Amino acid sequence: MKVSQVNQMRAMDRAAIEEYGIPEEILMENAGHAAFSVLEKMGPIQGRKFMVFCGLGNNGGDGFVVARKIHSAGGMPTVMILGDAERFCGAARLNLDIIRRLPVTIRELVSTTGLTAELAHCAAVIDAIFGTGLARDVAGLHREVIEAVNACGKPVLSLDIPSGVEGNTGQILGCAIQATHTVSFGLPKIGNLVYPGFALGGRLHVSHISFPLALQHSDELKVAINTPPPLPQRSDTGHKGSFGQALFIAGAAGYLGAPYFAALSYLKAGGGYSRLAAPAVITPFIAMKGSEIVFLPQQSTAMGSIALSNRDTLLKLANELDMTVIGPGLSLEAETQQLARDLIAAIERPLLIDGDGITAICQNPDVVRQRRAPTVLTPHMGEMSRLTDQSIEALERDRIGSVQRTAADLNVLIVLKGAHTLIGCPDGRVFINLSGNSGMASAGSGDVLTGTIAAMHGLGLSLEQAVCKGVFLHGAAGDLAALRQGEDGMTAQDMLNLLPQALKHDRQGWPAQLSHRYAGPSPV
Repeated sequence: MKVSQVNQMRAMDRAAIEEYGIPEEILMENAGHAAFSVLEKMGPIQGRKFMVFCGLGNNGGDGFVVARKIHSAGGMPTVMILGDAERFCGAARLNLDIIRRLPVTIRELVSTTGLTAELAHCAAVIDAIFGTGLARDVAGLHREVIEAVNACGKPVLSLDIPSGVEGNTGQILGCAIQATHTVSFGLPKIGNLVYPGFALGGRLHVSHISFPLALQHSDELKVAINTPPPLPQRSDTGHKGSFGQALFIAGAAGYLGAPYFAALSYLKAGGGYSRLAAPAVITPFIAMKGSEIVFLPQQSTAMGSIALSNRDTLLKLANELDMTVIGPGLSLEAETQQLARDLIAAIERPLLIDGDGITAICQNPDVVRQRRAPTVLTPHMGEMSRLTDQSIEALERDRIGSVQRTAADLNVLIVLKGAHTLIGCPDGRVFINLSGNSGMASAGSGDVLTGTIAAMHGLGLSLEQAVCKGVFLHGAAGDLAALRQGEDGMTAQDMLNLLPQALKHDRQGWPAQLSHRYAGPSPV
């Protein structure tokens, strides 16, 4: 499913009205009807009281439609208008005039005095205050209303996006509604799907409100939910070379886990042949735990990292295999960092750069820009900050835009790790991943991701598809671990062990607890 920016949705609205001749009144009616259909599923309507908070824009107009439908179903809506009702125009004014003719209580709210008591006697709250039109921090009466709604403990249905959440970034503008359900109109907005906005939306629903398919699927919409292709079928007569061969250049004294998790996850995720080039001084220790890996002991520096003298041998091997991963636990020693830059510049096969490999290119990003073969970078937010020379705070304010700019600038696939990991392509497309959980925020998790992505490429997916599939399955393995033992105390080993189970479910079907979440927003 595509995901829109706020300005793109406004353009879709205009196109639906001006190019396709769909009256604004019909679009608003469809939006209100979709929201009401969700409200009906939240509980009985007849004989119950509902509070409908309406701002002065079209989001408020959608709220008027919901209020009318509540009345028609035998409910008792109270409409609270936050501002001067005479400022409504167009379809919103039409729907206000309609409910004025009905026995519906309508008030212009000037203070929150007595509001707590009214909220205590309602069955549910409809949030139609701001929608996606908010561009500044919530203050004054609006803030008091939002805080009162959040404190009342009643179910809340937000229209389009919880009021107070910025539609393009998911950031909270001062304060925001904590919704039980949200119905997004046309398409989900970025703010519906990225944190912290996603956490405030409750269960997300989407109504296309009769937008033509050409608008919903437009190439101008560069952001989408990550829905990777099916896993390739395994050949009954395949051998280990049939399922991919990868080289992992990783590890240093004190960093034994990263190379182990990266190289073994390649096998656990279905890859055929995993070679690990690690310092000779640590190879025996890794082999005690990961004996399925093929080891290529490397000459070490005095500090126990991979020496520059290994460059030519590693380069020759990397150019013979399907893919190379460089960086997990590699160390920040100057000689090894130079080795990483030399190899990144010279390897002519697909390359995934992670961890200390990303740090190596921060000093000279041109080594990546000048590569002719496809490249994947998998930074966490700190590495992304160093890579872009932007603060983490600035990146958090616009994660989508940051990924788009960096992927285009470096001509790479970017995997920005975190809650709802983002996958960015050089052409501006971004995929929002829905699998995964907070228990995965532990050491070694990213190393398991690198091997999983490489394995997907080894199984036959294109590099872009492999990245999307690998990110999804990595998160799914974490979700399976959380179902089994809870999120607290999860380790990379738990995710590694459940990768085969994740692939099995991907082929045969997901547990009910996960299938709904992975399907994305519910259609209305």
